[in-house]
Amino acid sequence: MLKARDIMTTEPITVTPETDILQAANLLLGKRINGVPVVDENNKIVGIICQSDLIAQQKKLPIPSFFSLMEGYITMPSLKHIEKEAQKITAATVSQAMTADPETISPDTNIEEIAILMVDKSFHTLPVVEKGKLIGIVGKEDLLRTLMAQHQ
Repeated sequence: MLKARDIMTTEPITVTPETDILQAANLLLGKRINGVPVVDENNKIVGIICQSDLIAQQKKLPIPSFFSLMEGYITMPSLKHIEKEAQKITAATVSQAMTADPETISPDTNIEEIAILMVDKSFHTLPVVEKGKLIGIVGKEDLLRTLMAQHQ
């Protein structure tokens, strides 16, 4: 069975946490990709920035933390959640908008497991990590291309 190492892009485009958010958006649009890994100076993955993270900047901030209904209180999102949303909405750098500690796969993850992760968790991009370092990336397009080739 094919594994991540067989279908991954071996030289993925990456950004750093300090990358300007507009530069990251232009990179995603210009390269026509959904997401890029965010790496530190040692090529260790610290996050992932996706189109959905950038679209989140257009959300309206949920302000109330609770409201009263028939003399009872219904809690709304926690203050920590509101702060996180506010940070994404006002992000100036990748570190402020990225998803930290993203789900990763190993080079030996088989394509069935990759497909399950992508479908069940709505992932479009999965970083491939070996010995703590980013060595590649598998996107939905990589997986689809492989599946189509197997059926021809």
